[in-house]
Amino acid sequence: MGFAQTCDAVGATTKKSEKVRLVAEYLRSLRVEDAATAAIFFTGRAFARWEERVLSVGSGLLWRAVERIAKPAEGLAHKTYLKHGDLGAMAEELLARYRPKGDLRFQEVADGLASLAALRGNGAKLVATEELLRRATPAEAKYIIKIVTGDLRIGLRESLVEEAIAQAYARAPEDVRRANMLSGDIAATLRLAAAGKLASARLRLLHPIGFMLASPVDAPAEALKYFPEGALVEDKFDGIRAQAHKGAGRVKLFSRTLDEIVEFPELAGGLAALPGEFILDGEIVGWRDERPLPFTDLQKRLGRKQADMWLMQDIPVSFMAFDLLYENGELLLDHPLADRRKRLRHVVSGEQVSDGSGIPVRDATVHGGGVRLAAAQPFSTIEDLEKAYTDARVRGHEGIMVKGPASQYRPGQRGRHWLKLKRPLATLDVVVTAAEYGHGKRRGLLSDYTFAVRDGERLLNIGKAYSGLTDAEIREYTDYFLKNFVKDFGSGRTLEPTVVLEVAFNNIQRSTRHESGYALRFPRILRIRTDKTPDEIDTLDRVKEIFAKQHGGVSVE
Repeated sequence: MGFAQTCDAVGATTKKSEKVRLVAEYLRSLRVEDAATAAIFFTGRAFARWEERVLSVGSGLLWRAVERIAKPAEGLAHKTYLKHGDLGAMAEELLARYRPKGDLRFQEVADGLASLAALRGNGAKLVATEELLRRATPAEAKYIIKIVTGDLRIGLRESLVEEAIAQAYARAPEDVRRANMLSGDIAATLRLAAAGKLASARLRLLHPIGFMLASPVDAPAEALKYFPEGALVEDKFDGIRAQAHKGAGRVKLFSRTLDEIVEFPELAGGLAALPGEFILDGEIVGWRDERPLPFTDLQKRLGRKQADMWLMQDIPVSFMAFDLLYENGELLLDHPLADRRKRLRHVVSGEQVSDGSGIPVRDATVHGGGVRLAAAQPFSTIEDLEKAYTDARVRGHEGIMVKGPASQYRPGQRGRHWLKLKRPLATLDVVVTAAEYGHGKRRGLLSDYTFAVRDGERLLNIGKAYSGLTDAEIREYTDYFLKNFVKDFGSGRTLEPTVVLEVAFNNIQRSTRHESGYALRFPRILRIRTDKTPDEIDTLDRVKEIFAKQHGGVSVE
């Protein structure tokens, strides 16, 4: 079975264990170097995650390359695309009439993609893309195109590829995950797994690692159940979660989606002034006159490749540091939070304050060139926690974080060691699945959004909202949706599930209208979550949990 056939088989099953088995079996059948390249391709990328190379090959160029090879009748390409809703599948059907050599090897595909990344100008890229596709079978061309566009669409997340590597070479899955997290290179991880040297993986500074995530709770009393002997409380900032790396004379910031953040160049000076090499976890927060700015203000600075001096002055920002993951050659992920916070305070302020237990007594907010140390205070009673929540809201923050002092840092994982208690207004993170045209002043704009939660690999619709976004945002996303839709149904578009929203609502009710079986009452859009991927949206289980709490905590299944 070849790469394309394996992908087809993986996409045909909904069982994660079967997906893992298929990929593991295929990797095991290859030479290690070919398996390493295949592992990268199975993640839907052309290059290792740490690499900064980009292909800069858009859908339009791929479409032209396919048409130049297949020479379809006028309108046939568009009709075929609408049939599949997928550029790769369109190419496979159109190219079935063309008789390619079909003699491509992994290294040749890898070399071809590397050449594409190095070329400048659409003309040269078009020729190179056409040459690569001409040598591929229709099925191979389909997946080359999917790799170029960055989405295989076979339900194969990188975590499953990690499991497949572990299974293929009889290694512990947690060892594979850790090596891949540290290196940012799943091909290198596979080579280490094959050689039995996963423990030798080292952190690649200036390239992001996964963020530890928090689980939501709805009341202080619920949080206390998980920490009966007390924990640390921090303000929950309404900003952009960010990871700050300093090393080799450079500073870089990364988002939760592991993309580089370039919109806040003024933070580099403050971070560069801190001593040593490090990785900080924190939040970029709009900050003026000792008060946090609303996220809607901060959002005005996002998406700008060039610094706007007026916006920088109007919407100043600080980096609120609350964790230290690496310092001067030492990885701190397995250290307890209390120790990491103690060392963090020393990095940011040069001070060491402790009550003898290793837990900071009361971290003051420390200023340092746009870098601030997020306050953390111990609590042990429900009264302490309720006061901390009230005080945080008074200071203008959206709630509090509750963290176990002994908690280790677990990249990419969500557990009960970190909890978040936000505003009492219920919210969910959802992904947009369809958009319809509005009326009146929104005539001609895709302004009414249908959205879904996740249930395993499935997305299940749970509501529709049309309020909360600015006119400028609606215009911007109308342009985006018209370029990234799956199906035109006249009054709107079925969409690629890429845009994540945070929606508020009054309550949840049963519904036969939506496949999820639930509907949100009076939903409204709070903000677009550019910092989250569709994999991170809320689940149907979370919806059921909120629904049950509306009924006194009793399951209503």
